[in-house]
Amino acid sequence: MQDDITGWSEWEINFSKIEEITSPSELHGLLTGIVCVTETPNQEEWLKILSTLNVPTLSPTQLALLTEEAEDVAHALLEDELDYVPMLPDDEHVLGERVQALADWCAGVVLGFGLGSGHIRSNEQELIEHLQDVAAVEFEDSDDDEEGEESYQELYEFVRLIPVSLSVGRKKIPVSESTLLKQVYVEPVEMFNPHRPS
Repeated sequence: MQDDITGWSEWEINFSKIEEITSPSELHGLLTGIVCVTETPNQEEWLKILSTLNVPTLSPTQLALLTEEAEDVAHALLEDELDYVPMLPDDEHVLGERVQALADWCAGVVLGFGLGSGHIRSNEQELIEHLQDVAAVEFEDSDDDEEGEESYQELYEFVRLIPVSLSVGRKKIPVSESTLLKQVYVEPVEMFNPHRPS
């Protein structure tokens, strides 16, 4: 299965039981949104970021996985070679599961981008809205057919490279200077989107 090659299997094992995170795909989206606008967080910074989001302290293995993936994502976005790939289950999984994972990933990117920056360049509002639209997609049983599969692939290809557009040409700011670690929140931010099931 491609899950073993992409790292999905390892992420599923390590992150699927964290109640504060909807899915490993949402966490990967969050990570992606953050590194679109900030320098790559180190392990200590990840602990602070996740604490802000009310996520329990990760194990050393989880923290290493997160930090290494952030470095890989930052490199993929920096290179602008269009080889960035979201952390999603492969096509051995049922379509409904993949659609939900893609929605989770989009929600994560929006949250990470907003927390990391708060600054949207003139051409980016529409891109953020596209991600929000896909984050709100709900899968119906009637969608589970060849047409639904084609629609999923189109959505995937459409949103996959949005983080590249958000990242390219942007001067990355230190994590310590981003809104992530400034004391701008009275309470921890919940990783929950009211427009879709948790």
